[in-house]
Amino acid sequence: MTSGPRKRTRSRWPGLGFGLILVGAAIATELVKPAHERTWQGKIAGFLPYDLRPPTLARARERLWNPADRHVFVPTVFGVGWTVNFGRLFKPGVAASA
Repeated sequence: MTSGPRKRTRSRWPGLGFGLILVGAAIATELVKPAHERTWQGKIAGFLPYDLRPPTLARARERLWNPADRHVFVPTVFGVGWTVNFGRLFKPGVAASA
């Protein structure tokens, strides 16, 4: 009966490990650059976006609510991966295409 909660706890480790590997890859990508060229934002393997700069309210607003941007999935405010542009998702007058 106690295997349920323990099984769920163990199932988190692969995702956490993968996430740490991605953050480590983003940090390594920046550290191999000369200090004056480090921007702490970019893409891992030319595909997966990362942004390790301290988050700002302006950048959070731009990424989380920007109806002018045509993308629904945009780079995350802080970290590795994508986030949802709710401004585009819920933009008035934009119907979901079938």
